[in-house]
Amino acid sequence: QVIESTFWEGKHVFITGHTGFKGSWLTLWLHTMGAKVTGYALPPPTDPNMFDLCRIDQLVASRIADVRDLGNIKASIAEARPEIVFHLAAQPLVRESYRDPAGTYGTNVLGTVNVLEGIRSCVGVKAFVNVTTDKCYENREWVWGYRENEPLGGYDPYSSSKACSELVTAAYRASYFNPGNYEAHGVGIASARAGNVIGGGDWAENRLVPDCIRSILKGERIRIRSPKAIRPWQHVLESLGGYLLLARKLYEEGPRFAGAWNFGPLEDDSKTVEWVVKKICERWGGGVSYEIDPGPHPHEAHYLKLDCSKAKTDLCWKSRWNVELAIDKVIEWYTAYSSHGDLRMTSMGQIKEYANFAIGNEDRGGQGAE
Repeated sequence: QVIESTFWEGKHVFITGHTGFKGSWLTLWLHTMGAKVTGYALPPPTDPNMFDLCRIDQLVASRIADVRDLGNIKASIAEARPEIVFHLAAQPLVRESYRDPAGTYGTNVLGTVNVLEGIRSCVGVKAFVNVTTDKCYENREWVWGYRENEPLGGYDPYSSSKACSELVTAAYRASYFNPGNYEAHGVGIASARAGNVIGGGDWAENRLVPDCIRSILKGERIRIRSPKAIRPWQHVLESLGGYLLLARKLYEEGPRFAGAWNFGPLEDDSKTVEWVVKKICERWGGGVSYEIDPGPHPHEAHYLKLDCSKAKTDLCWKSRWNVELAIDKVIEWYTAYSSHGDLRMTSMGQIKEYANFAIGNEDRGGQGAE
């Protein structure tokens, strides 16, 4: 896996959801490589948030607007004239989807339709990556990883809405951007499914790492639900590296790389919620502790992981930072936050460090090659 900064230099890139957690990291990374980024999103969803803490609005053209506004998104894409589009704008939380299912479907399904309509009416787009989730699969709680051709589904409104977003993407690819007719339209359409990403700058409610950090900073004991639930944990830069690689391949060889792609960690990095919390407590130090929240809690999947053989074989992508190193980087970021450090420099430093791993200078946190 090589993230070629020379490819991105001067490229016009449009990102929906650039004010969110993953969007902020992706925007920063693209900026460091010389891309000309236009972002389209609602205001940052939390306070504090990475977008403001890293002063990202100073680095890119930023449009604060709703992805559900078809006219606005079409006009914004037309004005930006992007070559590559990343769609990250979403309602990303399971619990919020139970509270507001209509808003979740509106953003996650119709938002995808609107972005694709914007691409359909804009000449010059060569690659589109729709970022969904591992939760788009029909979860059967089985012990092996889900492959890209497994049935889509979703117990909760969030998971279901992301499966719908995948179906929308597949329908537009077949109907308007068919790989068999690539010479006529010139657009490569793909979707990307990642596991549970962690990293500095995440402040979302009811997500494990932000909940832990909030408790730590308040001097409170961490409370966790579903301690035995197993998740495929990975640093946010792992999945973003996959998206960047996929977008470049779509740009260069659209028909071959159109379709769905999994970007998950190695099997050893699928850990229980309680295991992750224990590591966070150990790394932070200072007597930080946790307790089990007895609930009741809304339904969430207990076991879910991805088979990433396709990305490893066809994209030469692989996981570089194991979960323990990922947690180290999380603690490094939030320690810088608690000590009022320069978080843009901290984030860009981690991006540079990961890029060095990705070109082979390091591998898996010094634990040997995959």
